[in-house]
Amino acid sequence: MVPMTDADRAAQGMRVRREVLGDEHVDRAVAAATEFTAPFQDLITRYAWGDIWSRPGLTRGERSIITLTALAVLRQEEELAMHVRAAVRNGLTEAQIQEVLLQVAVYAGVPAANRAFAIAQRVLAELPGG
Repeated sequence: MVPMTDADRAAQGMRVRREVLGDEHVDRAVAAATEFTAPFQDLITRYAWGDIWSRPGLTRGERSIITLTALAVLRQEEELAMHVRAAVRNGLTEAQIQEVLLQVAVYAGVPAANRAFAIAQRVLAELPGG
């Protein structure tokens, strides 16, 4: 297997990032990039999306479950909202998201899960058909 170049990882990362988060979100993030934040946008595109989210070992749905859990536990509210939308794009159902957050309550605490439930409920209600 030929190692990927940074340009290959950037292209793959942008494709996966758009598939998971949606063009609208990615376009906003790219448009908002400044000279100061552009290196960070490049980093997350190449490494988070081009390397990690592109690995074959887990499905995107499984990666969404892990990501929702981590963000709920860390109380990263804006990222959690974004990744609830991504989880739905990755095929998770409302019932599966509910189960993830119930698991968070048991292993990471009721306050973290309580806030995550409120965020997820708001996001799910905003989605088409929600």
